[in-house]
Amino acid sequence: MINLVAKMDKSTLAYLLALKKAPLIGDIMAKKLIRHFGSAKEVFSQPMRHISAVEGMGDKKAEFVRYKNDLLRHAEREIAFIEQHQIHYRIYDQENYPPRLQHCIDGPIVYFEKGNFNHSNPYVLSIVGTRQITSHGSAFLEHLIQEIAPLNPIIVSGYAYGTDILAHRLAIEHGLQTIAVMAHGLNQTYPRNHAKYNNEIMANGGFVTDYWHTDSFDRKNFLGRNRIIAGLSEATIVIESDSKGGSLVTADLASDYHREVFAVPGRVSDKYATGCNNLIKQAKAHLLSKAADIPYILGWEKPHTVVQKQLFVNLEKDEQRIYDYLLERDRELLDLIALHIKIPVHKTASLLMSMELKGVVRPLPGKMFSLA
Repeated sequence: MINLVAKMDKSTLAYLLALKKAPLIGDIMAKKLIRHFGSAKEVFSQPMRHISAVEGMGDKKAEFVRYKNDLLRHAEREIAFIEQHQIHYRIYDQENYPPRLQHCIDGPIVYFEKGNFNHSNPYVLSIVGTRQITSHGSAFLEHLIQEIAPLNPIIVSGYAYGTDILAHRLAIEHGLQTIAVMAHGLNQTYPRNHAKYNNEIMANGGFVTDYWHTDSFDRKNFLGRNRIIAGLSEATIVIESDSKGGSLVTADLASDYHREVFAVPGRVSDKYATGCNNLIKQAKAHLLSKAADIPYILGWEKPHTVVQKQLFVNLEKDEQRIYDYLLERDRELLDLIALHIKIPVHKTASLLMSMELKGVVRPLPGKMFSLA
């Protein structure tokens, strides 16, 4: 990968980092100041009264400009660190910044990454859930990753115990890229026990954070981490959750970003089904009962190269009837397919989604379907 630090003027990066580190100035206000004055460097060139006059600022927030030299020294040390450790960075207004994250109002103005990334893949899913994932949740997640793998999505999670680390490991097992979003600098691993997976993650995706190497792990950092998990992906999937927890926060963030949210339902008596059931009950998430629900809701098409490997494999009796009918008709409306095979429309739709995941059929506009 190109050395991005060498490619960009270091002083430009230093001013961006200094602004990011300024007290009381988050990413939203940092972007506002940059838009107002033209660049991060210009922000630091202004007298305090001009900065405080910007809507939403005021004297207290504008005081950061007095500490310009200290902030720049910290920024220069961070640049030295990322150069020394071959860490790359992305800036919110540049072409190499992930478009979905760019659309988030609170997306980081600068974030760091290390690994083997392919940001050109449009299919990105975040998978989150409880650290105390049950055997039922583990089995569902394993089946989900196995079934969705032919679509080659990137799997994003937070590298925590339970659901997160299982999602990362299953992604690697099925040859998928995976991104671990961290709540601290890239010179650390939390939980420490997960350091044994670092090399696999690096070889099959990598690590992302907007925290500096001087930022140690702190639970208050989870919210910042979760916004990136939700922001990078097209959809967030909650596998299991208690009535409160970080995965529900991530789901809320995804919803705020106008992304799709999926939740796996469970028995009302199960503690770690409570959060998911509530998301579904409150119409905050799609009910996720099978892998085919994901491409159906998101409108994903199966890559043609993968489709060829899956044709005519493991068709159920009713699926074979649909296939034979479409072989004669070329394309047909969902309702007419259901009428022909004498199966209710909702059941036919489910069969078609299963066949779509297997690469046998593809959806067309107007509830039409054809053979892939």
